[in-house]
Amino acid sequence: MSASNKLPADLAAFQNSYAELFGSVPPLPAAKFEFSGDIDPEALRLAEQLRAHAFYSDIFDTKTTQLMLFGMLLVLGAGAARFHAIAARRTGATWEELHKVAELASAVVALGPLNNGSAILNELRTNEAKGN
Repeated sequence: MSASNKLPADLAAFQNSYAELFGSVPPLPAAKFEFSGDIDPEALRLAEQLRAHAFYSDIFDTKTTQLMLFGMLLVLGAGAARFHAIAARRTGATWEELHKVAELASAVVALGPLNNGSAILNELRTNEAKGN
């Protein structure tokens, strides 16, 4: 936001939810609130409603959600994984839980090409044996 503009109360509450979860607003969301809040606050509002709906549910507790997000972002190689590890710790995750998530992410990344490649090759071999 430009210095003269302030976020509407609902967007400020969304922004504050980052600080509550991470201890501060990370750089990417901070830039999102500054720029999108200025340019298209309704788009920002819709994005934050989706985030809130997904991140805070009655299905998973916040710690579990943060552990899953940590793993998903590790698989993507996204720097935001660090912030979700922080949030997981702040919501009670142990070092062992976080490490297990890193192990799972590593296995997913390492085994994915072998699983997919084997399925493709098996199908090709089967088709070749049939003369296709």
